[in-house]
Amino acid sequence: MVHIIVTVLAAAWVGFSAYAILTRAAWVVQPLESYGVPASWWPWLGAAKAAGAAGLLVGLFVPVIGTLAGIGLVVYFVGAVITVLRARSYKTVVYPILYLVPVVAALLLGAAA
Repeated sequence: MVHIIVTVLAAAWVGFSAYAILTRAAWVVQPLESYGVPASWWPWLGAAKAAGAAGLLVGLFVPVIGTLAGIGLVVYFVGAVITVLRARSYKTVVYPILYLVPVVAALLLGAAA
């Protein structure tokens, strides 16, 4: 049961992040610009997050999909952490970590289920 709750919350959290980048929310756009992420990548990044969030939910019924989605999101958010660190924006590195941790938790709980 804990696995289901964590997975649904992680998917909702990542889905919210996808929505924010796809709608170009100001609080997302400004950091992306300062990190040097090209605007042409933003729709692809948003789509990757949305697909990952959907994959986590589908994974509740088809576990291999959830595992693959979780791995993809871990790679995505580790890349985000690296991007923030390369931009030397140390005070904002916590933000991608806040998305990474629930995804890792869902992935680990799914593996244990």
